[in-house]
Amino acid sequence: MNRKELNPESSPEAAFGERLRTLRDERGWTQEDLADRMGYSGTHISAVETGRRSPTPRFANSADKVFGTGDQLERQGRSVRTNALLEGFPEYVAHEAQAAEIRLYEVGVIPGLLQTPEYATALTAGTVKRGAITAEQGDERIALVAERQASLIRIPFPLVFAVLDESCLRRPIGDSTVMDAQFARLVEFAELPNTVVQIAPFDMGVRRPLSLPVTVLTMPDRSLMSYAESAQRGHLERESTFVLPMLTAYHQLQAEAASQAASVAMIERLRKGTP
Repeated sequence: MNRKELNPESSPEAAFGERLRTLRDERGWTQEDLADRMGYSGTHISAVETGRRSPTPRFANSADKVFGTGDQLERQGRSVRTNALLEGFPEYVAHEAQAAEIRLYEVGVIPGLLQTPEYATALTAGTVKRGAITAEQGDERIALVAERQASLIRIPFPLVFAVLDESCLRRPIGDSTVMDAQFARLVEFAELPNTVVQIAPFDMGVRRPLSLPVTVLTMPDRSLMSYAESAQRGHLERESTFVLPMLTAYHQLQAEAASQAASVAMIERLRKGTP
């Protein structure tokens, strides 16, 4: 049997595949033996071992149970899955899950913390169709959206301030049913006791202090950090010298944006098809 030689340093997928193959060889199992124990096909096992397919959380968890490796493969699998995310974003998500206050500004799309599953799926499907990520990586992105939203359900609840550029509402993602449900989700989110949702309308013009998406986190110890993205990478900033001006700009943005009541009214008009 021809065995593809792996370089575990070439990619996270290759490193995971090499580890999986080593554990299997140590037990004298064939790929079919492992497939039967895990509930997958031998072809699936081969694809993961050779780095042609990324391990899903379910796959990694199943492998840990079969090999008795605790959560080692599940943790290694995370490094593979975050490969589809911008550099810096996984680190940001870990801090977001602990933040006492989250201030976010988004342009063009509804931010992940406020997305419905249908909206997230339609948005990701477009990225997969363009070939920017694989279908498996797309599934991981969708799962991460759900994980981030679940992290908000904790005691004490974090305060979430969301300012959305009007383009977030105007850009159709999916069909009208998807957008209607997404608008309903925004209204529901605005009604929560620990949230504020505002729309930054197009006619703000030069009064808009921010033009690119940004998030500012206030941690439980009141320290601050900000996160911003370029086309190729994300950057998590902890230095207060740089974060404080971003926080000031965000407060100015909130002051110039429509009130929550006016913002919700705008969302409701769009749901009804009224400009």
